[in-house]
Amino acid sequence: MSLTLHYHPLSSFCWKALIALHENGTAFTPNLVNLGDPAQRAALLALWPIGRFPVLEDAARGETVPESSIVIEYLDRHYPGAKRLIPEDPALALQTRQRDRVIDLYIHLPMQKVVLDRLRPADRRDPLGVAEARAQIRTTYALLEREIADGGWMMGERFTLADCSAAPALFYGDMNEPFGDGHPRLAAYLERLKARPSFARVLEAAEPYFGMLPKDG
Repeated sequence: MSLTLHYHPLSSFCWKALIALHENGTAFTPNLVNLGDPAQRAALLALWPIGRFPVLEDAARGETVPESSIVIEYLDRHYPGAKRLIPEDPALALQTRQRDRVIDLYIHLPMQKVVLDRLRPADRRDPLGVAEARAQIRTTYALLEREIADGGWMMGERFTLADCSAAPALFYGDMNEPFGDGHPRLAAYLERLKARPSFARVLEAAEPYFGMLPKDG
């Protein structure tokens, strides 16, 4: 098997890549990396010195591909399936990439700030930074609430890169900064995402690890 995905089952950015792989039934070998194991950490750093997930290794092409959005672009170009995740129309492709960046930068990353702050000792936590992160998430919720169509996907009728990004960001986002009553479209959209077979498969695989997530308080 040519493709190996180096990942962790709780990583939201890994979920993004896994959704793309599952959408087209792309054959790959999953390699779960425990960063607490020095040998496994060293092996990941040898592939990608930044040491972040996910990393796609393509033995057939001799390529190592980091970063979730680029992994999905790479798959769409070199291992295309029936469902293209980057639209062929250049204008729509640009809009899709823009929405992907908005979700990653303004929900995904601030959400990680909120979660990872819980792992710090009480005297080293960053309440101001967490408050700013939560405010950024809520601003982005409001933006998406206005732009998501009832009953559709992030970019309309077609499931795309933007949905691969939105599924983990909104799942963890709602867990840590709940939507509340003011975002009915966003809440309904997340339910559609959770029912999507590709994301449902990711959630099922991650469920045994949910007890490892840092708790609030």
